[in-house]
Amino acid sequence: MNHDADRPGLLLSHPACLEHDPRVHSPGHPDTPERLVRLGAALAERNWLGWQRAEAPQLDPERLELVHHAAHVRRVRELCERGGGALDPDTSVVAASWPAALHAAGAAAEMTRALLAGEHRAAFSAIRPAGHHAVADRAMGFCLFNNVAVAAACALLEDGVERVLVLDWDVHAGNGTAEIFRERPDVLLACLHEHGLYPGTGPLHDTGSGAGEGYTLNLPVPPGSEEPLWLALIDEVVLPVARAYAPDLVLVSAGFDAHRLDPLARCRLETESCARIAGRVRALAGELEVPVGVMLEGGYHSEVLAECVCAVLPVLDGAEPPAEQRARSLREDERTLVDAARAQAGLSWPL
Repeated sequence: MNHDADRPGLLLSHPACLEHDPRVHSPGHPDTPERLVRLGAALAERNWLGWQRAEAPQLDPERLELVHHAAHVRRVRELCERGGGALDPDTSVVAASWPAALHAAGAAAEMTRALLAGEHRAAFSAIRPAGHHAVADRAMGFCLFNNVAVAAACALLEDGVERVLVLDWDVHAGNGTAEIFRERPDVLLACLHEHGLYPGTGPLHDTGSGAGEGYTLNLPVPPGSEEPLWLALIDEVVLPVARAYAPDLVLVSAGFDAHRLDPLARCRLETESCARIAGRVRALAGELEVPVGVMLEGGYHSEVLAECVCAVLPVLDGAEPPAEQRARSLREDERTLVDAARAQAGLSWPL
């Protein structure tokens, strides 16, 4: 149910994102076009959930240099122009990957523009390649350019935008976003992820550096973690810090690979868990009276990805999240982890 009929959610994508296919050079690669094909079919079956659809424009490649080195942008473009190949052991491109990446980053910039112009209160970019592993000078982890970092950087160029919150709930740590904004206080990154997974970054004690010290919240969880732990970390750490920070815009790196059926991780969230997390984000944004922009990251079980996005979008648009029924209490080890995260965040923030 849309509670702001004059400003429905904005759903951005582009057909070019289907043409990026790492399997050409890396057979069996999990990042397949089918992920977006299945998602598009599921949304079409639901009449796009009432969201306004738009094609993502291409980003001017020079604008990628807001967050990336020019040499990195050139390296990706030239490899694509030669027909493609491997940028690293996990990250391959084909000729069509260059326009796909420009449309993915263009979705980030257009999403930010539309949100800050007041045209929409929520936006979702259904794009690939994903972005949160891409660092300033190289591609990695299926990611060519850091889309959510582009969105944040574009926002900070706008008059009146001084602080951006990025919540990364992908099961893999958003190392690229963390490194790009490591020394900056104008972006607060809160990153929940499974400890020990690729890329092996994001320990609790890594909170940024220099002027950005305290503006990174790394919240690693053990394999097998379920909804109660994820929600406790959001409720007891992320939300209190976010309120103290008072961002002008909320961005989300939304991976759906913490779902129990995802083949690349071992966390055990349910579809309803993702909707409940989205409910926290929507409530925070409503409380702060700021818009929410979401970039698709991981999620490698195509049907589960589609199911999760279809559960999350109505909540971002104002519908009530699923009721929390029979929620179990935190186990002692989980309580210890949450308390440690609170203590670490409390060194920089009033909790």
